[in-house]
Amino acid sequence: MSDAASILIVDDDREIRELLEENLANFGFRPVAVANGREMFNRLESGKYDLVLLDVMLPEEDGLALCRRLRTPGASYEHTPVIFLTALGDITDRVVGLELGGDDYLPKPFQMRELVARIRALLRRSSISSGAGNTPETAKPRTHGIWSFGRWRLNVLARNLVDQDEVVTPMGGSEFKLLMLFLENPQKVISREDILEHMAERAADVYDRSIDVQVSRLRAKLQDDARNPELIRTLRGDGYMLTAPVERSGS
Repeated sequence: MSDAASILIVDDDREIRELLEENLANFGFRPVAVANGREMFNRLESGKYDLVLLDVMLPEEDGLALCRRLRTPGASYEHTPVIFLTALGDITDRVVGLELGGDDYLPKPFQMRELVARIRALLRRSSISSGAGNTPETAKPRTHGIWSFGRWRLNVLARNLVDQDEVVTPMGGSEFKLLMLFLENPQKVISREDILEHMAERAADVYDRSIDVQVSRLRAKLQDDARNPELIRTLRGDGYMLTAPVERSGS
């Protein structure tokens, strides 16, 4: 992560935009602020940004809908990290944002130092992911064959999930890596610390919610209801567990 990272701020409140621009610049970032989704995409189409700060409550198209568009497969900004800025207090709304492709969220009002810590942690995580060869194009599979669990099959070489109706869902690099950890340890509790180490993250990031984000995204791929997950269960204080038995075929 570079101190000169470019941050695109999307918020319809002019005072908030100006405050964020000034403070982020003081912390060594290169911030650019816009008021709506149309201006956001104009900026993204004309230049590269390292991270987007996206307000949820926007007057035209809200932040959740904009995030869904940001994650359009093949778009140049598909993998740009997103932090939601939200006044919404319902945890369900925050989970929905993460499952739509957001990487973190910060409720308003917030302390600037916390926002900066989250930005730095997310940029560092993004840098580790891209530098460690974890993308679908460069990451090497841990093993071969077909892994079956629940109503799903994972084709390791193709990095595809196939459901019982033969519908194919491609896997991203981080999603694949996390799923392999669960498949290799079925019906066992996996601690957050073990997941952090496996995903090459840093547990010292105080404000880092990367584990929640990664598990939330994987649940979305597996169509595992975030409100009442059955396939990947959360064990409070212990970690997560893949509840289904796993069968492996092929070499």
